[in-house]
Amino acid sequence: MKPQKNCSILSTQILGFLFLIVLYTSSVAGEVHFYDFIVREKNFTKLCLTKSILVVNDSFPGPEIRVHKGDTVYVNVHNQGDYGLTIHWHGIKQPRNPWSDGPEYITQCPIPPGTNFTYEVILSTEEGTLWWHAHSEWTRATVHGAIVILPSAGTTYPFPQPDEDETIIIASWYEGDIKELYDEAMDDGSDLPHSDAYTINGEPGDFCACSQETTYRRTVDYGKTYLLRIVNANMNAEHFFAVAEHNLTVVGLDGSYVKPIETSYIVISAGQVMDVLLKANQSPGQYYMAARQYSSEDAEVTGFDHVNVTAILEYRGNYTYQTSPSFPTTLPMYLESPAAISFTNRIRSLATPEYPIDVPLNVTTKMFITASMNDLTCTHPGCETTEQISSSLNNVSWINPTSDVLQAYYRNISGVYTSDFPDQPPTFYNFTAETFVDDIVFTVQGTKVKMLNYNESVQIVFQGTNVMKGSVNHPMHMHGYSFYVVGFGYGNYDDEADPKGFNFVDPPKVTTFAVPKNGWLAIRFTASNPGVWFWHCHLERHLSWGMDTAFIVKNGSTTETSIRPPPLYMPPCEPHLNSRIKNSYEIIL
Repeated sequence: MKPQKNCSILSTQILGFLFLIVLYTSSVAGEVHFYDFIVREKNFTKLCLTKSILVVNDSFPGPEIRVHKGDTVYVNVHNQGDYGLTIHWHGIKQPRNPWSDGPEYITQCPIPPGTNFTYEVILSTEEGTLWWHAHSEWTRATVHGAIVILPSAGTTYPFPQPDEDETIIIASWYEGDIKELYDEAMDDGSDLPHSDAYTINGEPGDFCACSQETTYRRTVDYGKTYLLRIVNANMNAEHFFAVAEHNLTVVGLDGSYVKPIETSYIVISAGQVMDVLLKANQSPGQYYMAARQYSSEDAEVTGFDHVNVTAILEYRGNYTYQTSPSFPTTLPMYLESPAAISFTNRIRSLATPEYPIDVPLNVTTKMFITASMNDLTCTHPGCETTEQISSSLNNVSWINPTSDVLQAYYRNISGVYTSDFPDQPPTFYNFTAETFVDDIVFTVQGTKVKMLNYNESVQIVFQGTNVMKGSVNHPMHMHGYSFYVVGFGYGNYDDEADPKGFNFVDPPKVTTFAVPKNGWLAIRFTASNPGVWFWHCHLERHLSWGMDTAFIVKNGSTTETSIRPPPLYMPPCEPHLNSRIKNSYEIIL
């Protein structure tokens, strides 16, 4: 382990950390890795402006974690910033270990400034590429990085071995102070901020002001095959991505392998990660890798970020460059839903004897959940109007408690949450209609969770609604699990007709997948990982407005099927006096 760089580390955490190391290294065969994450403000210049942003180890994006399947990683996060934060290990199941999952007020309280906390990241079945990011308010805009999970020792990829790999992280850039923008919008009930540009590996690219000299470049050798590990770390956008004059082969999604998809472009939802093979087989030169937002909003909605973010794929050798790199003509335009649908329809699990699927066929719990935009009566002092933008699942708009749900569940503390999240919406209606009555438009806040028995077979159908004309794709992300996408479609879900088309042969196994605009998504999973697990729309705007909740999966009958004991130290639950969370506590339950 690297030397400690923060003198304020608590002695109880040192003891707990050493105990975990000894316990773990004596009981498992996987390798153990150690990382130090120093979180602090640093100045960066983009779009002709210099601003301070919160980053890890002085880099944007943050450091890459590179491990093998089945390894364990200890990450000591030193918070040298000005406010509390947490880190989430997106797509890592963390078997029996929700204590290190990371979402604030779900499994822990924020790491206070001037202190540190060590996460134990336990890898199990994941293989491919995932990512880590902050999971407190909007800090993940600049606090994020990739997790590369190589095949376990003695095994290899289920496709020809690539010569090299390259991580491509697509992210959002805001000219203003993102925390100030977020705080102001949440306080007065107004719209949350829109990005001013997108970046590839921290750079906006050639088409943005003051950016041409810093555009990200990747040098390749003719004839080699490269595995692109593409992370959509954007706050609120799906993206099309293509490489000029090069075909792509998608081989992985969200830490699982898929049947190879030969394509000239991909569409990747916020929070998703794709593994893509690229063969460097074109004439030596420079070629743009480009991404642009895929907007599933109505055509008249034009207030989104139209920036085309670029990086450059550059062949090694002595040759004359063109005036500018080639731009991918296959990159779909912003509103090309048919292109997005066509690509998504092709995603299938590998489903081979070496990589089998295990989709539950005998369902014991069924849920039907509406995902809606809503209005909410605004009553706190900062409101500029009597109504504020909100969102909900089954007409419940999540609000964080003042202490985390996991501690409350584990220690049987009352008053933090209720266990009555509904299995269906309070009213059934035409979810994709053009107009709605007030009872549908307005939502209520709550901290309601869904209880599941250990090993239950669960089916959830998410139904997108057009309430407030707010229907868009909702990339739903589940913590602690991968799930199988057995079906999706458009319009109102038909419980008799639509299940006849479910895919039980090779459904995608993912951690994030989009509920289609004015459509539905059917997923299945087995509740075999005890703990408290957050699930939410991965558009940060919708998460902030309340399109989220949590599962509590109860313990099984043995120690091996029960939540592990908590570490000796967890960050204390002490919100600042001006915290909106504390101010809103009285309307939680």
